[in-house]
Amino acid sequence: MNFTPFRLNFFTFFKLPSAWWCGVRVTKIEERYCETKVVHRWINQNPFNSMFWAVQGMAAELATGVLVMKAIKQHNRKVSMLVLNNRANFSKKARGKLAFTCDADTAIDEAFKKLIDSKEPQTFWLTSKGIDQEERVVSTFEFEWTVLLKK
Repeated sequence: MNFTPFRLNFFTFFKLPSAWWCGVRVTKIEERYCETKVVHRWINQNPFNSMFWAVQGMAAELATGVLVMKAIKQHNRKVSMLVLNNRANFSKKARGKLAFTCDADTAIDEAFKKLIDSKEPQTFWLTSKGIDQEERVVSTFEFEWTVLLKK
């Protein structure tokens, strides 16, 4: 798969339909950076007039997971990926347009180097921040990813 916003959003339609129907979209992908966006609408609301926490989680996880998928393709290996743990913090009501960003820095590169050298499963944490239209952080998600070489 080519890692462009269009192709990734096409992928979500078929492989992550709940995220797609809730409005989660990849808007930017770079070497170690991914941005997803979602707009507060009727389909993704909670009873408190804000975005349901699980929709925020889908957008946040996608921003991190796309970078892991991209690394798998770049290393041209069969690798299994899975979220082991996650943590979340909600600091403001999520309304309007939200952007979830993940800047992986070197965490993925280091994990894949160790994975290929040792052939042992590796874990690493990636963070995605949800930022509203006024540039306020409304939520922060951390995901512990594990990668394992397939046989």
